[in-house]
Order: sequence, then C-alpha cells, then structure tokens
Amino acid sequence: MQWLSDLVGLLVRDLFGLELSGRAGGSIHFFIYDVIKIFILLTVLIFSVSWIQSYFPPERSRRILGERKGLGANIMAALLGTITPFCSCSSIPLFIGFTSAGLPIGVTFSFLISSPLVDLASIILLASVFNWTIAIAYVVVGLVLAVIGGTMISRMRLDDQVEAFVFTSPVTTGDGESLTRRERFSFAREQVAEIFNRVWPYVLIGVGIGAAIHNWIPQHLITGLLGKDHWWSVVLATIVGAPMYADIFGTLPIAQALVAKGVGIGTTLSFMMAVTALSLPSMIMLKRVVKLRLLLVFIGIITFGIILIGYLFNAFGHLFL
Repeated sequence: MQWLSDLVGLLVRDLFGLELSGRAGGSIHFFIYDVIKIFILLTVLIFSVSWIQSYFPPERSRRILGERKGLGANIMAALLGTITPFCSCSSIPLFIGFTSAGLPIGVTFSFLISSPLVDLASIILLASVFNWTIAIAYVVVGLVLAVIGGTMISRMRLDDQVEAFVFTSPVTTGDGESLTRRERFSFAREQVAEIFNRVWPYVLIGVGIGAAIHNWIPQHLITGLLGKDHWWSVVLATIVGAPMYADIFGTLPIAQALVAKGVGIGTTLSFMMAVTALSLPSMIMLKRVVKLRLLLVFIGIITFGIILIGYLFNAFGHLFL
C-alpha cells in the first residue's frame, strides 16, 4: 500500500511538522500506517473468510471430519482449522463440541492447533508484511505441526485425560448450505464486527511495540539478544511469546520490526507461533477440559515443534527473503 504510506508521510510532515527520518516522525508514521493498513485488510479479509466459513459451520465441519479416519482425518481437521478465524481461546468450545460428537481427540487437537495458528486472512497479511514465499511456508509448517501434533496425541491414547463432562456436552445440528445470500452477508458482517472488537486493542498494542522497536531500540541491542547467530534466540523468543495473548494480527507489526532490526526469520516466526498457539489464557481454559497430563503433552509437542521450525527457518530463511 505505497499510496497509503505516502499519504501518511504527508500527514506526518505537514500536520506534525516531523521528518520521517527522525525517531518521532518515523514512529508516528509506522504507527498510523500499520494501524490503517491492518484494519483495512482485516475488514476485507475477515468478511471474505467468514463468507467462506458460512459454508462450514461446526455441525457440517464435524460431519466432514466424522467421515474420515486416521491421518486423513487429522489433515482434514487441520485444513478446516484454516477457515475458522478464531483465537486459541474461542477454538476451545469447538474442541468440546467435536469431542462430544465422538471425534477422536487427536483429530480435535489437530483442529485446535491449526485454528489459531493458521487462517486464510493470515496468509494475505503475512504476504503484505514479508512476501508470499514466507506466507505460504508459514502456513505449510503450521499445518504440518497441527497434523503431527494431533497424530501423536492419537497414538498416545490419552482419551482418559479429557474431562468426563466434555463427552456428554449437548450436540446441535444444522447445515451451512441452507443459508441464503442475505444470511451469509449478515453472518460475515457480524463476524467482522465481532473479531474487530476482539482484536483491535491487540493490534494497537502490537503496532505500538513495533514502532518502538523499529525507531527507538538500537539494532545492536536487538541482535545481541535475538540475533539469528545466537543458538538461544529461538528458545528465548518462544518462551517470551508463550505467556502473551494476541491474534496473529497483533503480532505481525512486532514481527516486521524485529526482522527489520536483524532478527532471524525463524526466531520471529517462533515468537508469533508461541503467542498464538501457547498463550497463557488459552492454556488456562484448556486445563478446564483436559487433565494435566494431556495438557503437558500438548504444550510439549507444540513447544518442541515451534522451536524446531524456528531453527529450520533460521538455517534456510535466506531462501525465502
């Protein structure tokens, strides 16, 4: 959106009297430009994704998954997770619904991993911040992690680690194919409003942190702590990201600023994935529906996967930039 960047640049120079090369002017430009860009993309993308999602309500998704077995079911669950623009916390009710309908817990965990980690909107946003190669690679590794994670949980036979009430939760019926065009439009519009209201604070916080990193924190401090040459950078980024809670939309501005400061793409992606897949609030909610052993297995699989992905991207990230 070069036109938007130029327009914001004129605003900063003419209204605030600041040069874009300065710290204050650069920070204000970064903040205003990224907030407007993300909000525009969010509105358009969530509406489009929600229109597609209207064809796959939980009931229909559950029926589709129930028709498949084994690895194919895990793959389908991970793919269905990409068309549900939910954060990790809002995915848990669907996890309960799928499990109560009799789906294997490994399949539901593939969905639970994929849904917050990868969605159609994130592909476009990642491409706008980095490039299409990185966006597609991120989606692929996210899906692979979801499939492998769910498959491993299936093989470990941990059904007894799910709280008993989950299996007796009521199951509703319905079919997204019966919706009219007007109903789909209303659904998509409501999804835009709901998700926008949920994520806008995190977008503002994320852009604010990104602006500070981009214009106020010296590069040598960032690279000294998270530089791609340091073996600990991926582990540290994963640990720092896990307690946070935000959608991918709030982490993208931070990721953009980190890469600009010389942080490895793998370290940056590990931070993003930890924030979206291992957030502390979602782990607290998940603990209410699964027992401690299954929760620790889930956290361990995802943490190991995120760290491994980070090291692989740092080693071969030059191929994507």
